[in-house]
Amino acid sequence: MHETDSMVMDFSVPNTLESEIDELVTHYPEKRSVTLMALHALQAHFGFVSDAGIEWIAQKLDQTPLAVLELVTFYPMFSREPLGKFHFRICRTLSCALNGSEKIFWALCEQLGLDKNVHSRQTTPDGRFTVEFVECLACCDKGPVLFLNEDFHENMTEESVAKLLTICNRNNSSGRKGTGK
Repeated sequence: MHETDSMVMDFSVPNTLESEIDELVTHYPEKRSVTLMALHALQAHFGFVSDAGIEWIAQKLDQTPLAVLELVTFYPMFSREPLGKFHFRICRTLSCALNGSEKIFWALCEQLGLDKNVHSRQTTPDGRFTVEFVECLACCDKGPVLFLNEDFHENMTEESVAKLLTICNRNNSSGRKGTGK
C-alpha cells in the first residue's frame, strides 16, 4: 500500500456529501468535469482542501492527485489550510488600491495582531480571523471592496472595517461552519 492509499483510507467523507458528488457525476460525460464542484463541496464541509481530500477526489473521479492539486493551487478560492471563521478578502487591484484598500488591510491587521507587511493569507492564532489581499473583486466603482466570508462590502473605510470586526466579535462562537472547531 502506498502512503497516499493510507491517507485516503483515513479520510472520511460523509455519505450525504459523497452521494451529492455521485449525483453530480451522472450529469456529465466525464467524471473529471465534476472536479471543481467536488473541491467546493469538500471545502464547504471541511473548511479547506487537505492532501487527503485531494487524494480522495482524484480516486473518486479517476484523476491523478497532481491534476486535482493543480486546480486547488491555481484557483484562489481554495484553501490548503483551515480558514478562520471570519475570512476577510480585500481587493488590492488598481481601483481599490487608489481608494485605500491598503489602509483597510493595515487596519484589519493592526486590530487583529497580524503583520501588515505579509500580503499572503494570515490567520489569527485563535483561528477566528483570516485576512488576505486578493485580486479584483469586480466592483471597481465602489472601492475599496472586500468579502467577509461570502458577504460583499463596498466603499470600505477604516471605520466601517472596525464596525465589521465589532459585529464579528459579538459572535463568540469559534470555528467556521463545517470545520468542527
